Amino acid sequence: MYRGGFLRLHRDVVSLPDGSQTAREYVRHPGAVGMVALTADGKVVLERQYRYPLRREFVEIPAGKLEPGEPHLDTAKRELLEETGYVAARWTRLGVVHNAIGYSDEAIELWLATGLEAREARLDQGEFLEVFTLPFDEVLAMAADGRISDVKTIIGMFWASGRR
Repeated sequence: MYRGGFLRLHRDVVSLPDGSQTAREYVRHPGAVGMVALTADGKVVLERQYRYPLRREFVEIPAGKLEPGEPHLDTAKRELLEETGYVAARWTRLGVVHNAIGYSDEAIELWLATGLEAREARLDQGEFLEVFTLPFDEVLAMAADGRISDVKTIIGMFWASGRR
């Protein structure tokens, strides 16, 4: 139905279990990664970023979309450096979240990044965000009480809490 530079919208006719047919609309997404990046003193690297679809700023973990053929871990390393200026010595895969199963095939692979070393961020053109750190337990509390509502951040934090 629509092919943009990033997303594609499809409409398929499908058969239901009772034999009837209906239409299903869904978004094809290239896939993404999200990183719970922990500093040596136990703080989480976060971003404050304006998200146009909801017309407001969100606090979230660093993340980015896969480039065609790019392995997930390579994407995670590239995006962490580009967005935050950090590189990590250790990477632990946390799992995959399907964040919008009713209308999208998007899958976000989540990683725990530790052994951080600060370098210089290399934001993409048109990318504006604020990078900051907060104590792990404070971020976990924000995810639990709704101050953080981004699904990849919430799940990443809870999965990382079991790996610290």
